[in-house]
Amino acid sequence: MHQPGSAGEILTILRDGRARTKRDLALLTGQARTTVAQRLAVLEDAGLVRETDEAASTGGRPSAAFAFNAADKVVLAVDLGANHAAYAVTDLFGTVLAHAGDDVRISEGPGRVMDLVLTRLDALRVDPAVAGREVIAVGIGLPGPVEQGSGRPTSPPIMPGWDGYDVRAVLSERYGCPVFVDNDANVLALGERALAWPGVQDLIYVKVATGIGAGIFSGGHLLHGAEGAAGDLGHVYTAAAGDRPCRCGNRGCLESLAGGMSIAATLTAQGVPASSPRDIVELVRAGNIEAVVALRDAGRALGEVLAACTALLNPRVIVIGGEIVEVGEPLLAGVRESVYSRALPLASRNLRVTVAQSGALGGVIGAAHLAIDAVFSPPFLEAALDREPAAVG
Repeated sequence: MHQPGSAGEILTILRDGRARTKRDLALLTGQARTTVAQRLAVLEDAGLVRETDEAASTGGRPSAAFAFNAADKVVLAVDLGANHAAYAVTDLFGTVLAHAGDDVRISEGPGRVMDLVLTRLDALRVDPAVAGREVIAVGIGLPGPVEQGSGRPTSPPIMPGWDGYDVRAVLSERYGCPVFVDNDANVLALGERALAWPGVQDLIYVKVATGIGAGIFSGGHLLHGAEGAAGDLGHVYTAAAGDRPCRCGNRGCLESLAGGMSIAATLTAQGVPASSPRDIVELVRAGNIEAVVALRDAGRALGEVLAACTALLNPRVIVIGGEIVEVGEPLLAGVRESVYSRALPLASRNLRVTVAQSGALGGVIGAAHLAIDAVFSPPFLEAALDREPAAVG
């Protein structure tokens, strides 16, 4: 938490996008106007607050109003998946100003992938929409567990060569600013919540693509767990998977039945060739009954695991995202069938189970919010502002 009346508290208030006068801020913080004026001066010098033309009047002389300056500085955002990369530059509200994307396999290794990331971000920085603006932070999502203290991937099952790789060092050396790293499902959860569910404190975002992972909000906080492995739903045991082998080395994991690659393998074994989640999407669009049934079965198995999550976490919203939700009705129907039949009425009576609304840019928007929220947290903000003037009155 920011100290009462600190520059950090004032900036937190103004980050909602509303302009306020010194009097407004003094009332909200409980501080003297002279103290508020000093804090605003620090924030103006840092380029984070600006005086606006939105003058406020109470019948006398109009008072100057101050607003969060979200336009002069930018954030770089990256969303890496198993088979794709998305990049963006955003303002400090997380609004995308320029973006790009590539088909690239994370299994190609950090050297190849990070070279591409740097090339694309460098190109976006000179885009006319953002050229010349200071980069204040970088946010990036990776398709594997991330150790929160170091930001390094930890034993990621689909990322050969990435274990312990210092993603932060590569990006911070290039851009000279703080870098924040998280699991891709967490980043997608941040983007979905920011765009579609900003007031929801308890939410589970499930990414169903090559594998299965989840970002979990509880009480408004994103859960990471002791080793950064919270939300690894794909490797939860489910009886529906039987004795199926999983790439993690265990048997009966949810992913071995309901992950995109597993569904594709099941269809291929039935004489319906498929090698990727994209193939499954095309089959469903073409009306292939085997693909529809396979998605429905995958949804039921996923729903059984999510019913247990509902009992443990009592979410208000469960969002199903990832590549397969482009044709998500069969999957969603299976999830709802299991969740609503297995979860207790108290936990499920106001529960919404729905598909993601954040679209193709949800990951980079989430990565931007990851960076923005972190860089304006007390440790980073106070360091950026150096030393505030002493409080008065």
